[in-house]
Amino acid sequence: MPNDRPFTGILLMLGFCVLAPLGDGMAKLLGGAVVLGTLVLARFAIQAAVLVPLVLARGHDLRPPHGTGHLVWLRSALHIAGMTMMFASLRYLPLADALAIAFVMPFILLLLGRVFMDEQVGPQRMIACAVGFAGTLLVIQPNFVDVGLPALLPLGVAVTFALFMLVTRSLSGRIDPVRLQAIGGLQATILVSVGLLVLPGPQASFALPGTGALWLVVLMGLVGTAAHLLMTWSLRCAPASTLAPMQYLEIPFGTVIGWAMFGDLPNGLAACGIVVTVASGLYIIVRERNLARRTIPTAPA
Repeated sequence: MPNDRPFTGILLMLGFCVLAPLGDGMAKLLGGAVVLGTLVLARFAIQAAVLVPLVLARGHDLRPPHGTGHLVWLRSALHIAGMTMMFASLRYLPLADALAIAFVMPFILLLLGRVFMDEQVGPQRMIACAVGFAGTLLVIQPNFVDVGLPALLPLGVAVTFALFMLVTRSLSGRIDPVRLQAIGGLQATILVSVGLLVLPGPQASFALPGTGALWLVVLMGLVGTAAHLLMTWSLRCAPASTLAPMQYLEIPFGTVIGWAMFGDLPNGLAACGIVVTVASGLYIIVRERNLARRTIPTAPA
């Protein structure tokens, strides 16, 4: 896109990388106290409750722009699927392990962006992604044999979230990010509510949590809303292939949050991985900032 601002997009994605694992940590804390269906419904209902009044106060409506309705509904369905699988995986896996397994997503996103959106993926970006992934392996050291079948849940998160980001990228130039998040939250609330009515099973139900858990549920919803709003803004400023390496910064942030919440302290090898991952992200920031400066046209005399 001619209006891309890579450095701004990278900074917004950095904010997402901080808030997203923080919201996941809160969801893990709530896993033993709140039914899965209730947790997912609360996440999207809070997003709608915060953003719908804001959009209406700005004089906008909640109808998708002409020709985008199917993409907006698809985006909401992908968001529900990814969020549900992530919350479910956190009931079985440590926060850092779930994030590490899900981080095949940037590779999927790079390929999808190249195939479907004709985005340029140069060798330096591919190298940065490879280095970042190597860093995540050092941080988490995932062992799929020990994890078992629940390891498939973060893999599902990776696929659905890559598609979610690709659809968001295609919509970001045609609809305001706040309006898109408001519509998505409202649509997801409707879809999840219908799902809880028709799907069987104890986890596909609604049960009001206690007072203590209720406040944490509200905070989780607010943090999650802010995180995905930042992600939506970032995709409006920069191509998905540019932002993909930045996603690896979720790993060191998630490791710190996992240690603070659950006492998972990384060992020496994991600390080296954090350095490698952060270094690859900082390399992308510096490189894209320099490229942005070079492409700014000089004003005529």
